[in-house]
Amino acid sequence: MFEVQAEAYDHFVGRYSPQLAAALCDFAGVENGIRALDVGAGTGALTAELAKRLGAANVVAVEPSEPFAHACRARVPGLEVVEAGAEALPLPNDAFDASLSQLVLNFIPDAAAGLREMARVTRPGGLIAACVWDYSGEMQMLRAFWDAAHEVSPAAAAQHDEATMRLGREGELAELWRAGGLIRIRSTPLRARARYASFEDLWGPFVSGVGPAGAFTVSLGQDQRAALHDALAHRLDAGDEPFELTARAWAVAGNV
Repeated sequence: MFEVQAEAYDHFVGRYSPQLAAALCDFAGVENGIRALDVGAGTGALTAELAKRLGAANVVAVEPSEPFAHACRARVPGLEVVEAGAEALPLPNDAFDASLSQLVLNFIPDAAAGLREMARVTRPGGLIAACVWDYSGEMQMLRAFWDAAHEVSPAAAAQHDEATMRLGREGELAELWRAGGLIRIRSTPLRARARYASFEDLWGPFVSGVGPAGAFTVSLGQDQRAALHDALAHRLDAGDEPFELTARAWAVAGNV
């Protein structure tokens, strides 16, 4: 789902990522003078925001996808990018003042192990923060997509709808943080917006196969894919004119 061209991701949910990254850093209280880790950096939106606030020399990114890691390096010159998964970070104990993760934890097979690793590499008292889309509610693009998918292919959509993923409901990230032994836990919704030149501008990344929605789209036959295209356009009431969509994510922060 994520071994795709970085440009496809950036035209998909990557449109929302810079705004979301700024909101996550503001909420978590990322301040100058600390050393930070971005876990599951993707194409580098959160990494770039951290580097802007802290300086690239004070930020390390970890990303398992080779094309995404390459894009992250290009986005933040001089940045250290480590190609690895979140569940086994090849980094020393207590190496960072803060570890953050944006739109990643729900895709990690063992999210608890990923959180343990983030805590291990963060000093005692340090910050751990993350966010995940509100798939079942106010992430308008993805919710409209899956509602359209249920119209076109109900059985398959029921199996793949991202609303069924763990950690995407209000409070679930905070529960993970509590189970992981973090303290001073706080939660909030974060919001971002994206502008589209037309419906086809929105639709293009789906047929690139990026993310669960893209993987679902390319799995369909030609007729079903065309039906999904039309059903989504109808739900969004979108055509050839520019339009905007909003997205909500659930965020949590705590301390080691």
